Amino acid sequence: MNSPLFRYLLFTLISVSANFVTQEAAIAEEGGSGHYLPGSMSSFMDGVSTEEAFIARYNLLWYDGSINAQRAIPIAGRSAFGVDATSWANALTLFWRPASFEIGDNLSFAMSTTIPWVSMDVSASAGANVGAVRRSDSIEGVGDIVLMPFMLNQKISDDFSINYRLAIYAPTGKYKVGRLANTGKNFWTFEPAAGFMYFGQKNGIEASVFTGADFNTQNDDTDYKTGTQIHVDGTLAQHLPLMGGLAGLGVNGYWYEQVTGDSGSGATFGDFKGRTAGFGPVLSYAGKLGEVDVIAELKWLHEFETQKRLQGDYVWFKLMFKF
Repeated sequence: MNSPLFRYLLFTLISVSANFVTQEAAIAEEGGSGHYLPGSMSSFMDGVSTEEAFIARYNLLWYDGSINAQRAIPIAGRSAFGVDATSWANALTLFWRPASFEIGDNLSFAMSTTIPWVSMDVSASAGANVGAVRRSDSIEGVGDIVLMPFMLNQKISDDFSINYRLAIYAPTGKYKVGRLANTGKNFWTFEPAAGFMYFGQKNGIEASVFTGADFNTQNDDTDYKTGTQIHVDGTLAQHLPLMGGLAGLGVNGYWYEQVTGDSGSGATFGDFKGRTAGFGPVLSYAGKLGEVDVIAELKWLHEFETQKRLQGDYVWFKLMFKF
């Protein structure tokens, strides 16, 4: 288990991908959620490569969720009851770790960007009563692009490393006041984060934990400023040799909480802090396609302990090629 591929698996591509999908689909902060998306950074596949690499990754995410019809939530400057949302997202993540960007023997620098394409269907009622008029919106288009100009990996040992990164979410998606479904948030988010990754080269055990905080600017179209959110994602898995590669089976989960209240003249619901958690299985496989290293991951997260947000299910599929 000392092959170049296995060593690469320890600290590979940062997954900032798809922190874009249910931007109107998880109800707490304005419009449904912040830019953070559960499961986007949670496993060895989401680390920073320790060696020279250009990586392309395809990310697919499906989400389906709903909230009690008696609860009103703020969406794009309006109140909505009994929201149901389904969203699909496809995204391309491009990662570059130049050969010259080494800092000593144990530090390496890289950068990445993620471009999402979002398809979303959202329905809600204008009131909590049984006869309230129900409205639906659908939209498809580019989401908020994720820029990651600073990614740093610190190698502590052959089995353990720490990643540091800064993600910047740009308001490039479609947004319109009063529309239930939007592919963008219409504000910037700055997300410092750290990942702690153990991957045993001899025992094949993975234990990864990623944590971060999201700091948001104001949505000038609605005078609404979403409060700061913190989040923790993790994976525990066993990896074993299979068909010339490595197969992994384990569990993943996350915890999310908004720690400061919403503000601005448009925050008519007050602080409106949200909280949620999720848990589910994860499968992965790493091998080669010719001379190219390939890693695939499939996982499901079921939400629970949810407050002031939609509650539902996330399904992720990630496919990565290292050149």
